[in-house]
Amino acid sequence: MSATAVTAPPAPVVDLGVDLGGVHLTNPVMPASGCFGPELAGVIDVDGLGAMVTKTVFDQQRAGNPAHRLTETAHGMLNSVGIPSPGSAGFRSGLLRDYQACGTRLIVSIGGLYTDEYYDITGALADETLDAFELNISCPNLEHDGLPIGASPERAHEVITGVKAIVDKPLFIKLTPTVASIAEIAAACEDAGAAAVVVSNSYPGLAIDIASRTSVLGNGAGGYTGPAVKPLALKLVHDAAGAVSIPVIGCGGVATAGDVLEFLIAGAGAVQVGTATFTRPTAMNDIINELPEVCARYGITALHEVIGSLEMPH
Repeated sequence: MSATAVTAPPAPVVDLGVDLGGVHLTNPVMPASGCFGPELAGVIDVDGLGAMVTKTVFDQQRAGNPAHRLTETAHGMLNSVGIPSPGSAGFRSGLLRDYQACGTRLIVSIGGLYTDEYYDITGALADETLDAFELNISCPNLEHDGLPIGASPERAHEVITGVKAIVDKPLFIKLTPTVASIAEIAAACEDAGAAAVVVSNSYPGLAIDIASRTSVLGNGAGGYTGPAVKPLALKLVHDAAGAVSIPVIGCGGVATAGDVLEFLIAGAGAVQVGTATFTRPTAMNDIINELPEVCARYGITALHEVIGSLEMPH
């Protein structure tokens, strides 16, 4: 008597599509800038991602910070890479083509140490095929004593309006968490014409070597990311989403499909995955594959049903 074949139950049908300022994604998962590159296209299904986000590109070539650049902590990671960049010319002739070949939505992250640098690189990339720019306004601005542009509503507004005058592409603005009011900064970005805000960049942190009494990182302090920052990021996402009508992209400690739903319930329209990909390169694919089943478990048939659905006590 032959064995009866066991048929696996069909995967739940869930609409994972999201819209970000006119950019439609088939699912809400994308890498955080600087945490994933096209060199991993042979390792994971990159065309299955909601979008690709490039490492932040500057107009001029940059070498980045001295070693040691990364160190693990008990519940996360500190990095002080310093955003090395091939410059706009090197990016156009090399990495950009690799990103474009990934087969999904492309968001190019740009930065500047001076206000005009944002305008220069936008002009250099204005005619390229891409879906949106992500303006990293968390960089130290050398015109204003090293303070990030994102720490000032006025500076953020100035950069966004200047970039919009140069290029007709959706602008996603990556915010710094070290501000008195993320809601105030997000509102200034919306007023300037941003299509979405990314909340948020890494948190400043420090790791110390006891024997030498020096910083573990070669540049001193660094950016702290990973599971420990998720509650902080969720609060910032909720605050920002309550202040704007444009989409919020959540970033900070996302590692599972459940994390994605938490961010969406808090008010995010999509998420970025960073630190999780360092120990598990397939993390984003795993999350996307798990999302339908996790959604079905909670009776969710489409992601837009839960965005901003958090009920806070009065």
